[in-house]
Amino acid sequence: MNPFSSETRLRDMIRAIRACKTAAEERAVVRKECATIRASVSDNDNDYKHRNLAKLMFIHMLGYPTHFGQMECLKLIAAPGFPDKRIGYLGLMLLLDERQEVLMLVTNSLKQDLNHSNQYIVGLALCALGNISSAEMARDLAPEVERLLLFRDPNIRKKAALCSIRIIKKVPDLAENFVNSAAALLKEKHHGVLLTGVQLCTDLCKVSTEALEYIRKRCTEGLVKVLKDVVNSPYVPEYDVSGIADPFLHIRLLRLLRVLGHGDADASDCMNDILAQVASKTESNKNAGNAILYECVETIMSIEDNSGLRVLAINILGRFLSNRDNNIRYVALNMLMRAITVDSQAVQRHRATILECVKDSDASIRKRALELVYLLVNENNVKILTKDLIDYLEISDQEFKEDLTAKICSIVEKFSPEKIWYIDQMLQVLSEAGNYVKDEVWHALIVVISNASNFHGYTVRLLYRAVQKSVDQEVLVRVAVWCIGEYGDMLVNSVGMLDIEEPITVTESDTVDVIETAIKHHTSDLTTRAMCLIALLKLSCRFPSCSERIQDIIVQNKGSLVLELQQRSIEFNSIIQKHQNIRSALCERMPVLDESAYSVRRAGSLPAAALSSQDSAVALPNGVAKPSATPLVDLLDLSSDDAPVPAPSQGNDFLHDLLGVDLSSGPSQAGTNQTQKSGTDALLDLLSIGTTPAPSSFPALEGLSLGQGTDTSVSALAGLASTSTTMHATQPSPSVGISPMVDLLNGFGPPEQIWEVNDAAYPSIVAFESNNLKMTCNFSKQPGNLQSTLLEANFINKSSDVYTDFIFQAAVPKFLQLHLDPASSNTLPASGDGSITQKLRVTNSQHGKKSLVMRIRIAYKLNNKDVLEQGQISNFPHECGPESTTFFNGDAVFAQMEEKQT
Repeated sequence: MNPFSSETRLRDMIRAIRACKTAAEERAVVRKECATIRASVSDNDNDYKHRNLAKLMFIHMLGYPTHFGQMECLKLIAAPGFPDKRIGYLGLMLLLDERQEVLMLVTNSLKQDLNHSNQYIVGLALCALGNISSAEMARDLAPEVERLLLFRDPNIRKKAALCSIRIIKKVPDLAENFVNSAAALLKEKHHGVLLTGVQLCTDLCKVSTEALEYIRKRCTEGLVKVLKDVVNSPYVPEYDVSGIADPFLHIRLLRLLRVLGHGDADASDCMNDILAQVASKTESNKNAGNAILYECVETIMSIEDNSGLRVLAINILGRFLSNRDNNIRYVALNMLMRAITVDSQAVQRHRATILECVKDSDASIRKRALELVYLLVNENNVKILTKDLIDYLEISDQEFKEDLTAKICSIVEKFSPEKIWYIDQMLQVLSEAGNYVKDEVWHALIVVISNASNFHGYTVRLLYRAVQKSVDQEVLVRVAVWCIGEYGDMLVNSVGMLDIEEPITVTESDTVDVIETAIKHHTSDLTTRAMCLIALLKLSCRFPSCSERIQDIIVQNKGSLVLELQQRSIEFNSIIQKHQNIRSALCERMPVLDESAYSVRRAGSLPAAALSSQDSAVALPNGVAKPSATPLVDLLDLSSDDAPVPAPSQGNDFLHDLLGVDLSSGPSQAGTNQTQKSGTDALLDLLSIGTTPAPSSFPALEGLSLGQGTDTSVSALAGLASTSTTMHATQPSPSVGISPMVDLLNGFGPPEQIWEVNDAAYPSIVAFESNNLKMTCNFSKQPGNLQSTLLEANFINKSSDVYTDFIFQAAVPKFLQLHLDPASSNTLPASGDGSITQKLRVTNSQHGKKSLVMRIRIAYKLNNKDVLEQGQISNFPHECGPESTTFFNGDAVFAQMEEKQT
């Protein structure tokens, strides 16, 4: 017989396909068989239609396309005989789905078969409709299905109920049509019909509020009676599963009762007794019994409050935790996580069992149990649970340490009763799993340590012991290095010994040994080594006898391939060698951080720039009060990643970064009320250079410019250093003033930029004057850079009214580059009582060929009315460029500026 003819039986085709050794052979067999089926369809071979469709269904299950056989399904459905209809409906359910447009053609056939006199054909139509019904088909055929819910044969009623579930899911508006019929099914004695009727009622309650209220009033007592009969029913072999009578009906009834009891106290009271009976009588040694108990617990937790029942349900879950089946323990943990919000005290009784699940060999159970333990922690049990978790941390698997460490740290931070306990627990975690601790955790630990002034000595001694045992724990080493750098003298002098401590003798050399070991350890990264260098710099001030040894360790990093370490090494070595007068101030202990502000920052409630005790500073985890805008990477702060994005700033911000002080205001740690000082005053206080004389005694200040955005920070440092030394010196000398601070970088800074003071070489000019406003300009140049000109514009109000919202704009030709600093104010006093000053820097790329020219526009408000004045400046001094008359259209530039602002 030809294996690829229509006469070939299905089993022969299956045997041929299974005999294929490669995928290519299988594709060839399927391709030939499909070609044969197509030919048979084209020839309208009626004898083998059902056989061809059966083959197509098998080919479809193998994953090959069989769309050409869809119309054959419709033809077989329209056939009068039961065998053809059976294979046709089977093909319809397998080869088509509700999205196929061809499905619309079968609606009429379904309607005829639903009204057929043969109940088996009716059953076929109900099965097909229940599987592939679309919304349109549901609307058309709902009356026939509703009628069949009352059919004499229980199998038809069962299939009609299943089909009704599909219909109300597709078209919820039809739910009200099925309520009465569904309620009638709840009185059935046949378990199959009763099971589908319960499920139909459950779905009706979910899609329709009216149906829920109807069934709740009319059927709750009947359902309770049905469940009681099922629970107390004698042994029936037909429905028995592992000694339990029809567990499937048990579960469906419990789910429907859960829906009816949710939010209704009367319905909940009605079912309390039967739920208690199910919970107490069902055996838990078989899987079917555990399934019923689980659904019973779900129902008890969902209905209205009954404390006794809930305790019983949680005790059942506690028994589940002792089961050897991992699946049962997992679902119990899931349910307990939901139950803890309802009755946490009852869940607390099973705390020991839950802790044992944390140590389970199954990873999913461990993780879920850890989440549950985290929810169980409160102020009363935090110490017990934390101790158990830390003890387990020592022996836990490596892949579980990260989750476990994160939960322990979160618990300790959230529920810590006292700081010393917090420090003890965190150091234990760092000793056991420091490499798994996140940065924000050890940052917070440093913040707490800095605030715990009574425990500084205790903490540094505890860290000293820990780091000698666990040098491989990177985060532990960082915290230890930071504390030793800050409180190393307390470690050596045994300051602040507590009764719980054992005496320990540590020399200055021993302290340096710890830092040296850390900086040379092969696992230490850039952050750790940088922290070690800072700690060594601070110890060089606290331990003068070890200063030379410390210097040798620092010098070893001058040749480091890492630029950060190389730079720190060079700077710190220079401080130790040449700047003894400022080293003590640089190495002072960091100020105490604002713990509450740092906590708010971690929570993300406030922006980082608003969390310091001073308006313009940021409280960083390691204790440096840092301004919101810094021009260079902070040389002493290791958490630059957490700092705000650097923005152009004044030159004294660089000193803020380098020295760790805020130059915008005076020091605030003296404990007395002090008036704010200027940045220069704070610098003089820090460097102990002396008191600040009157500003009028130092004309050199008038020519000092620290521009925004374009001058380098090192230049600003040099200029500010020059100012400071000029103030102190009897005979001002720029070179003497600049060299000490620039030498701090060993000559790495660029040459200083000092702007010449305005003198007779650059006379002042009246750049613009109107009836209401006068603008004058002063000029200066940098030696050796004739292309750049610094202008200081002064604006005077000639009228008797105050000008507000003052804005000055300027435009220049393309061969000029213009930089405007912010104005000193946006309010111009009346009658010349004050002025507004604004600095400009102009760079002429064609100096000597073309002169400076500038188009200006001044906007302000007079009595809340906008006023605009504009003009052109062409009378710049001869020394700023050759004499020439250059005109350009500045209005176009201003128009573009307004466009961008809009």
